[in-house]
Amino acid sequence: MHLNYPGMNPVPAPPHVRYIDRLRTAGIEPGDSAELQLNKQLLMFATGLASAASMSWLAIYWALGPQFSVTWPYLFQLAMAGNVVLYILTRNFNFFRITQLALFLFAPFAIQWAIGNFISASGIVLWGLLAPVGAILFFGVRESLAWFFAWVFLIALSGFFDFVLADSINKPSIVVPVATSIVFFVLNFIAVATMIYVLLRFSTQEKHKAQACLEKAHQQLQTEQERSEKLLLNILPAPVALRLKNNEQTIADGFADATVMFADIVDFTRVAAHMAPSQVFAMLNRIFSAFDDLVEQHGLEKIKTIGDAYMVAGGINMNNADYTAAIADLALAMREVLRRDFAVNSSRLEMRMGIGTGPVVAGVVGKNKFIYDLWGDTVNLASRITTEGVPGMIQCDAATYRRLAERFDFHEPQTTYLKGKGEMTVYRLIDRKSSASAT
Repeated sequence: MHLNYPGMNPVPAPPHVRYIDRLRTAGIEPGDSAELQLNKQLLMFATGLASAASMSWLAIYWALGPQFSVTWPYLFQLAMAGNVVLYILTRNFNFFRITQLALFLFAPFAIQWAIGNFISASGIVLWGLLAPVGAILFFGVRESLAWFFAWVFLIALSGFFDFVLADSINKPSIVVPVATSIVFFVLNFIAVATMIYVLLRFSTQEKHKAQACLEKAHQQLQTEQERSEKLLLNILPAPVALRLKNNEQTIADGFADATVMFADIVDFTRVAAHMAPSQVFAMLNRIFSAFDDLVEQHGLEKIKTIGDAYMVAGGINMNNADYTAAIADLALAMREVLRRDFAVNSSRLEMRMGIGTGPVVAGVVGKNKFIYDLWGDTVNLASRITTEGVPGMIQCDAATYRRLAERFDFHEPQTTYLKGKGEMTVYRLIDRKSSASAT
């Protein structure tokens, strides 16, 4: 018994144990490809079948009456067994398959020549077909041609000498009754055909199993790829994600016109101070998840969340041509959710919202944990309007108002001081006009 304890080097198995294990696994190495493993299994399988057939044929000959020297079958057995031992010891599979196929090819012809001719040997040379068939399985189609031509040449050579020497030889080396000869013709045809069929069937089954494993791995890879793409699309707009996948190094775009909205929860710090972290997360997750659904419905692009603030943009994708109106409809829908849906807004929170329209710059920042973001005066203006806004109100800049005035109702314009901007006129959105709603 060999015991291994933690921290000790594993005790190698005795040589005879390693030899038996390699023999049991057909000499398969851990680094072997699936095709090489199959080739080794097939050749060992064919060797076993040929050995069993050789012994069975000799026993059947004796049972039926003919007596002849066992030298050739015995040498054939020893050669195959010795070749297997040499392969297991040296692990040289290339030499093993060449020599084993050579035995399959030449041994049947040697045995026929020892017995006599085609008829007396009952067509035993058919067993030589295992060499070209095995070459197809163990080497490849092109390499098998030489083995097939060798078998054809030996057949032709045997036939030539049988024809030339037919008159000069009165009888074969061993007298085989006609009935026995017929029986072994049948057995040789059946046995060779069976072995070829079994080898091809085994090879095909294993290849189908390997193909099934490859297809399963491909499906798993495809599932993971779809999951990765979905995750990427949750971070970046679809066109930007595609460009990033195509290894585009720098992603920065300028948009001459876009509409940006910020939504900021009122008194979030005060409310969150009295809640557990898990409750804060659950509250924000419910609200922002509801907003995500609304953004998708309106064909807009969520940019990011910044703490308790939510940022959306329109005009940076092709999903909605009337993006400014879509932003306004989104803001109204978000406000309505907070006011009416207490399953989402159980804490009765309110939001300030600010909308700005104008040129922006968009791009992906950084290499690690990158984010798609927007910059520019329009973004700063929307952020300032939100910060200086009134809870529950949706404030818009002049450019947004001019674009929406015919379809939406607004309060009277207000003059507000914005940090970094000075005095500016803002417009508070009320709702869509009734005529616009009807259309």
